[in-house]
Amino acid sequence: MSRESRAELARETVAILEAGGYQFDDGTLVDLAGRIRECVFETVLYEPEALEGLLQEAESLGRGTDETAVTLHNETTLQGARALAEEGHGKIAVLNFASAKNPGGGFLNGSQAQEESLARASALYASLRTQPDYYEYHRSNNDPLYSHRAIFSPGCPVFRDDEGTPLRDPLQLVDFITCPAPNAGAVRQNRPEAIDLIPEIFRRRAAYVLALALHKRCDALVLGAWGCGVFKNDPALVAEAFRDLLQGEVFSRKFKAIRFSVLDPSGNILETFRQSLTGSV
Repeated sequence: MSRESRAELARETVAILEAGGYQFDDGTLVDLAGRIRECVFETVLYEPEALEGLLQEAESLGRGTDETAVTLHNETTLQGARALAEEGHGKIAVLNFASAKNPGGGFLNGSQAQEESLARASALYASLRTQPDYYEYHRSNNDPLYSHRAIFSPGCPVFRDDEGTPLRDPLQLVDFITCPAPNAGAVRQNRPEAIDLIPEIFRRRAAYVLALALHKRCDALVLGAWGCGVFKNDPALVAEAFRDLLQGEVFSRKFKAIRFSVLDPSGNILETFRQSLTGSV
C-alpha cells in the first residue's frame, strides 16, 4: 500500500470517528458512536507516580494462580489481538508502540509503523487526542529517553483489518496502552552519556505497562518488538525485559495469555525474540 493510500485511509478513519460509524453499499450501517464515546470519555493519562503505585499494588498481590500461555508469532498486532479474542479471552490489552509527540504518530501523513496501523483501524486516535498534556510534555521536554507516562484507552473498537477493509462485525473491543519506548537511536546520537540508562528505564517502563494491564484486570496481552523499529532498541533487551518480568514474582501467573506479535519478514528480530524467550514460549 502506498503512502498516499495510507493517508487516504487515515482521512477516512477520521471521518468515521466524527460520524460515529459507517455504511456499506448494501445499506448495512455499523454504529460505533456509543462505543467511541465511551472509550473517549474513559481514557486516562497515568503519570509516573500513579504507575509506581500500580506496581506496588501488583507487588502486594502475591503469586498468581493463572497458567500463562506465552506465545510468539510472526504477525501484526491486530492479528494477535484477533487471535486472542478467538481463543475466548474477554479483556485484551494491546501495547501501542507510541510516538511520544504526536497522537497516532504519523498516521495522518500515511506513515507506516505499528501505531499508525492501529490508528487507521480503530478509534485509538480519537482517544489519544483527549490527552494533549502527554504530548505537550514530551515535545517541551525534548528528552529521547521519554517518560514513563502512559495512556489507557479502554474498550476501543477495532473496525478495520490490516488491509484497511472496514469490517461488518467489527466490535472487537481492546484496551490500548499507549507508552513510548526510549528512542535509543536518538540517545546514541544526542545523549551518548545516557545510553547505559536505557536497560533499567526499559525494564521499569515494561513493568509499569504490565502493572497497568493487571490493575485493569486484562487477562490477555499483545506485546511485541516495542521500540525496535525507528527507535532502534535492541530486540534482545526488549524480549528479555518482558521475559524476566513475566517469570518474576510480581507478574508470574498473573495473566492467562501473553502473545508476542512480531511482524518480521526477515525473521531476524523474530529469532532474537525466540532465543530470548526460550523457556517462556
